[in-house]
Amino acid sequence: MLTLQPAPRPRRHAAPRLGLALAGGGPLGAFYELGVLHALGEACDGLDLTELDTYVGVSSGALVAAGLVNGFDTADMGVVFIENAALEYPVSPGLFLQPAFREYFARVRGAPGLISAVMRQYLNAPRDGAWAAALEPLGRLLPTGILDNRPFTEFMARFLSCHGRTNDFRKLPHPLYVIATDLDSGTEARFGAPPLDHVPISLAIRASTALPGLYPPVEIEGRTYVDGALLRTMHASVALEHGASLVICVNPLVPFDAYASGRRSTDLARFGLPQVLNQTFRALISSRMQVGVAAYRGRFPKSDMLLFQPDRSDEEMFFVNVFKYSDRRRLVEHSYQRTRRDLVRHARQLAPLLARHGLKLRPAVLADGARTFRGAVHERQRRFGVTTGRLAASLDELEALL
Repeated sequence: MLTLQPAPRPRRHAAPRLGLALAGGGPLGAFYELGVLHALGEACDGLDLTELDTYVGVSSGALVAAGLVNGFDTADMGVVFIENAALEYPVSPGLFLQPAFREYFARVRGAPGLISAVMRQYLNAPRDGAWAAALEPLGRLLPTGILDNRPFTEFMARFLSCHGRTNDFRKLPHPLYVIATDLDSGTEARFGAPPLDHVPISLAIRASTALPGLYPPVEIEGRTYVDGALLRTMHASVALEHGASLVICVNPLVPFDAYASGRRSTDLARFGLPQVLNQTFRALISSRMQVGVAAYRGRFPKSDMLLFQPDRSDEEMFFVNVFKYSDRRRLVEHSYQRTRRDLVRHARQLAPLLARHGLKLRPAVLADGARTFRGAVHERQRRFGVTTGRLAASLDELEALL
């Protein structure tokens, strides 16, 4: 689903400044965003997604944004994350699904002393109804996250540090902002802006993806950070504040409308707690995002926005298993084809909005029904196979040295 929000008072005779704001959504969100952005990039003449003026990423959206600003286009990231065909960057579900053993052991080590304190408190006043209050501290024994995102952080550090790329915000060719939440103050942490621009990009992504309950909070220089989506969904205002005349926004998570989908059974509760929580989280962040996007029109009346989201009746985006490679391919292809469809449907309204920023649609590309995301990735693999890929890597290193 594509939503256009034209500027009430468009800028006149000013150089266009393009921004990208990507929301989170776990691995599913990253795969959806790759499909959307690939469709948009190939269908829009004048748009180079690796050469925008501002990049903003939250959670998994920060991964995609960091790749783009470092020169990895959507086909490159398809080779790495969808096909797992890059020998230098092997990807497996284990990067996302490793248990947080250190967190478990840290909690277990503190158990004897905590249990002793609870027992002493109860024995001092066994008949005063203090048992429930005495049990409350036992909550400290529960791990703050069940999975460990450090392996993925190490992967991203390698991914962003090879062949002339950088893991340093200050060395990027264009501004990148990775948004997390300061857990102890409940405020926004904007990595990439002073005083947090010295933090490695990979570590900032780890903080931004630390969804409470799933991944432990991340401590950086004495402060604790969690997922940036706790405050806002996309943080597109960051790009708007930095003067973007057009912001391309992608939000992978919307509530699923079982009635509109035509399903025989519309009872999501029968799928168990995971789908109930899935729907709840989607509804919360979607409603908050709608309020934020509506407010941008008044706050930034000279800026245009394009918002890409799944249709609410889209079962593929709700029931997909993103940790199966076959499902990854199907999901990114699905989002790619749906975006092409949306661009065709809105072509007439899009034309004047894009023209204000020196962009225009390529009708021949959109009319080519043989195009697929996987085809583009395979073409990239063919052109940059193992041998030529090593040659390209060597040339990148030589260029960086020169």
